[in-house]
Amino acid sequence: MKRLGLLFLAAVVVIAAGVAIFLFKPASLPDVSEAAAKLPTGQALIDRGEYLTRAADCVACHTTAGGKPYAGGLAFKLPFGTIYSPNITADKETGIGNWTDAEFVRALHQGIDKEGQNLYPAFSYAAYAQMTTEDALAIKAYLFSLPPVSAEAPKNELGFPFNQRYVMRFWNLLFVPSGPLQPDPKQSEEWNRGAYLVEAMAHCGECHTPRNLMFAVNDGKKFAGAELQGWKAYNISSDKQTGIGNWTDQQLFDYLSKGHAEGRGSATGSMGEAVDFSLRHLTPEDIKAIVTYVKSVPPQVSADKAIVEAEPATLTASTAYAPAANAATQDSLGLKIFQGACASCHGWNGEGLQTPYASLKGSRTVNDPDGTNLIQVILKGAHMTTQQGRQSMPGFANAYSDVEIAALSNYVLGHFGGKQSAITPDNVANARKQ
Repeated sequence: MKRLGLLFLAAVVVIAAGVAIFLFKPASLPDVSEAAAKLPTGQALIDRGEYLTRAADCVACHTTAGGKPYAGGLAFKLPFGTIYSPNITADKETGIGNWTDAEFVRALHQGIDKEGQNLYPAFSYAAYAQMTTEDALAIKAYLFSLPPVSAEAPKNELGFPFNQRYVMRFWNLLFVPSGPLQPDPKQSEEWNRGAYLVEAMAHCGECHTPRNLMFAVNDGKKFAGAELQGWKAYNISSDKQTGIGNWTDQQLFDYLSKGHAEGRGSATGSMGEAVDFSLRHLTPEDIKAIVTYVKSVPPQVSADKAIVEAEPATLTASTAYAPAANAATQDSLGLKIFQGACASCHGWNGEGLQTPYASLKGSRTVNDPDGTNLIQVILKGAHMTTQQGRQSMPGFANAYSDVEIAALSNYVLGHFGGKQSAITPDNVANARKQ
């Protein structure tokens, strides 16, 4: 028995030592020399890096409203605390100006910073791990070609045990791919290009796929839709009711490249940013590749089964809606606000008057009974750069009370989406906090 006890103790010591080594041994740096040798030089490298940086949408997460591009400081409010994006300009004191090529690649592929500390998966390194080393180096070359910005990001606000970065090594072991995305020989070149852009570069699944209990994307519900930072990222699988299965290739192409598609409305919130900062800068060939790949993703029925992308047949170009004589007070209030603040741009039939970007017909936003994105866009507005110039809708957070915005939301959902909704002032108050 004594010998068995000693053997058990020895086994525990060995296991503990192994775990300690796994958690605290400095992460090795990759050899990037072979990849670096394949890259172009000079302006050709910078141009390639600029295109890839836009494809990866780095600026959206590393820039605050009104702040300098890539200077960091954007807050990500998560269930376990708040994380702030770091400065990724070439500033040597507050940015990544002292990072080597190998350290930069390690960060993108393994989620480990210059000091060997684990990063948090709010940074999409689980997707970027599938990026080629050549593309990662090109991105670094572009970032280092920009003027450095001195800006110290706020400290993360995380409680124990989430503030213990070394624990992320277990997470990485479970959820981070071990190498670049490999082409599928059974698929076309266009499909494989789309897969690379969607999975590794644009990291679409990071927003459009639900998370599991360990905050990793749930691949079993790929592209089924999720909620993040108070906005819904809708289902983009090929499901015909709650996904994009009924979208034509042209509608999806237009939505991604322009932020608007006839009969599908316009992109707002984080998707609007993705179009503005990233997708509209891609070549038509790359957008077509994305369309090809996304439309091949197996259908997933999302929780939002009530979202049906169909406009009420009664709304015609000449329709001037008025409530019934016995309409509820809240309906009348919503109508009054829409008439005074919204109808001049959106029109009573939702076709959009001054610009097609104001069209509401077919938009998921006005077909979601929860009103999640509708409330947010009313509060915060929407902005997008287009070929026709800057398109914008002002936010009404300071103009109307929670009661008024709730009434307006219920009216819009009923009138344009034909949906029975029950948005309350409390819903609006909670949305203001996001």
